[in-house]
Amino acid sequence: MARSMPSEYSEHLQLMIAGYVLRDLDADEAMEFEQLLANDPAIAAEVAQMQSTLETAYAPVEVQPPPHLRSAIMAAQATGMNPQRRPSTTVAKPVRRFPWNQAMGAAAAMVIVALGINNYQLRQALQASQAEMPSETLTYVLQTETVEDASAMVVVNPDTLEATLTVRNLPPLPAGKVYVLWTVLEHGAPFTVDAKSAILTEVLNVDAQGNVSQTITVPRVYRSEELVSKVAITVEDATAPQRHEGAPVMITSL
Repeated sequence: MARSMPSEYSEHLQLMIAGYVLRDLDADEAMEFEQLLANDPAIAAEVAQMQSTLETAYAPVEVQPPPHLRSAIMAAQATGMNPQRRPSTTVAKPVRRFPWNQAMGAAAAMVIVALGINNYQLRQALQASQAEMPSETLTYVLQTETVEDASAMVVVNPDTLEATLTVRNLPPLPAGKVYVLWTVLEHGAPFTVDAKSAILTEVLNVDAQGNVSQTITVPRVYRSEELVSKVAITVEDATAPQRHEGAPVMITSL
């Protein structure tokens, strides 16, 4: 019985083992696998087991005849060497039975392995294609009625969860205060939020002119755009911005 793969082996590694045995790896994959093979005796044992299974299917063991037929065969061979003592009876030839069960099992295993390799290659091609396609971005424009000439915009890549934050002309703050960017979620969204259904997204480092342009990391909720209710900027205590005590000075009108 073939030994099962350890649970810690990934599907990728299992397919590489099968590809190595079937000589279906390209040069880079073969080099990567040989490094794994040199460092992990368990992988080497798995390769040997699969090779042995395939070799057994195509090199069946001879079936030995029963004792009474073996005696007859030996007698026939002796008669062939000495024609004067040739018996009149006809000796049945031994029948070698082809191990169909082993062969069919090995063939089925090879088909499954080949299909797995094809699926793996298709997934690689799909991932490469998706990597080449530009991701659709989400743009949030924040508005204000209290701060003249101020503007803010957040452009989010939901795939990488990176965003470009651009803020202009925010008024200077007194010492101990900071501007904070919040993501406000729809009621009941399956994410951890504060009492105002918001997630603290970034504490802004605004310069003397009230400007900031930086790349930030945003919460995973941006991969579910419909769960984002608003994006807002408030003024908070620099020592505890997470308290979310300030009212919005800029907010989206979604």
